[in-house]
Amino acid sequence: MREQTASLLPEPHIPPHRIAGIDEAGRGCLAGPVVACALILPEEYDLPGLTDSKKLSAAKRRVLAAAIKEQAVCWSLGLSWAPEIDRVNILQATFLAMSRAAARLSSGADFLLVDGDKTIPAHLLDPDMDQRSVVGGDLIVPAISAASILAKTWRDHLVKKLDKRYPGYGLAGHKGYGTAEHLEALRRIGPSPIHRLTFRGVLPRSGKKERQSCLPGI
Repeated sequence: MREQTASLLPEPHIPPHRIAGIDEAGRGCLAGPVVACALILPEEYDLPGLTDSKKLSAAKRRVLAAAIKEQAVCWSLGLSWAPEIDRVNILQATFLAMSRAAARLSSGADFLLVDGDKTIPAHLLDPDMDQRSVVGGDLIVPAISAASILAKTWRDHLVKKLDKRYPGYGLAGHKGYGTAEHLEALRRIGPSPIHRLTFRGVLPRSGKKERQSCLPGI
């Protein structure tokens, strides 16, 4: 996996301890923040089973998350909450969360590997920061895989706490995604302050032309 990471880098080669992987969790949810993680792994690490967080059970993610935190050179999180998501759209909010995570890395990074097919807008990053997008990076780049696991486990923990503050939606179970249970709760009691009002299903339909996002995350 380290060889795959190295093949993505420009010349001259950047030392692994200066390369950060970035991924996010919660982009397609109806409630809660989108959470990004930026993470630098050392040259040598022992993380058996490391892969995309979506491929792992919750129990396996928790075990790996603890090991990642112990072994990572550094890691940090960036968030964008529902009001900002509604104001700038989910794609731009995701970029903001990613840029905040990158800016908070305690050891800094010279190069970012960003999961997906888009890079972070340059004006949101340090002028000296270089980056590259990696389609399917959470499967083939260890630092991105690790970032996806920390983003997912941290967000899941947060949403469980939010479930106690905003009961009735079942947030602890579905983590804010648009399940039948969640949509029924929205129809019954309406949205909370942490819901994304521009996402379809959060607000009742008005009968006029639908202006809400039909596919959250697009």
